[in-house]
Amino acid sequence: MNDVLLSVLLGIVEGLTEFLPVSSTAHLRVVEALVGVNLADGYWKMFTIVIQLGAVCCLPLYFRRRIAQFVAGFPAGERGDRTALTHPLTLTLIAFVCTAVPSLLLIKVIGKHLESLVVMAASLIVGGIVMWVVDRASERAGARGRTEHLEEMGPGQAIWIGLCQTVSAVFPGTSRSMATIAAGQLAGLTRAAALEFSFFLSMPTMAAATGYDLLKTIRHGASQPLGVVHMTPHLWVILAIGFIVSFIVAYGVVAWFMHWVRHRGFVPFAVYRLAAGAALLVWVARSRG
Repeated sequence: MNDVLLSVLLGIVEGLTEFLPVSSTAHLRVVEALVGVNLADGYWKMFTIVIQLGAVCCLPLYFRRRIAQFVAGFPAGERGDRTALTHPLTLTLIAFVCTAVPSLLLIKVIGKHLESLVVMAASLIVGGIVMWVVDRASERAGARGRTEHLEEMGPGQAIWIGLCQTVSAVFPGTSRSMATIAAGQLAGLTRAAALEFSFFLSMPTMAAATGYDLLKTIRHGASQPLGVVHMTPHLWVILAIGFIVSFIVAYGVVAWFMHWVRHRGFVPFAVYRLAAGAALLVWVARSRG
């Protein structure tokens, strides 16, 4: 496939799946396998990380007004009832630390699972079941007594969501978005509040994860230092195209998803995960046979 078309395709896949609870890692891995991308190549390893960074960069732009409100109202909050410990910005940081520390401790386990299509397929299916059950239970419980705004969250909820997000790091295919949304609903958040906190938590989490992966790739490459990859003007252009496409598509997905959740639930995504996981298992079985 032409490099430009490949860059656009991977940028679209990343942008479409990064913030939906369907696992961008699994989708990128499958598409890369289908089009014959050499994952041992240092350049394409870096390309995957850069387009993930392109997706996360859309969030500060989309939530710029909300972020400005939080910063301006720190630490008392919009309603004047928050403290430095319970402000949404602090809660986001708490959840991030609760994700980062276990993820770093489990980094060897994470490395073993990153390329396993079977693990991804199983994670898609299990995650789909969990999302379906949790969303239905949340719907039956109704909004009464649930946390509807981030300004009403507590440290315990943030810690729980952060710890649950670690599962998505250990088992690719789980989806960071699915883990945080389901965890948020289990912690008593409404769908909209769980989704919004998921987006806010993804900013430091994805920035740190992609930054770490990029630094590791540049220093060590896939099997050799990335410095041996000669970055020609063409390769820089391909990298830029993927970044921009991922950014634009992800921005549109975030806007659409925020609107969708206010009127509908997450069950359609759970059904998709089940179908995608089953199809991936069949594909792996046939390819090995």
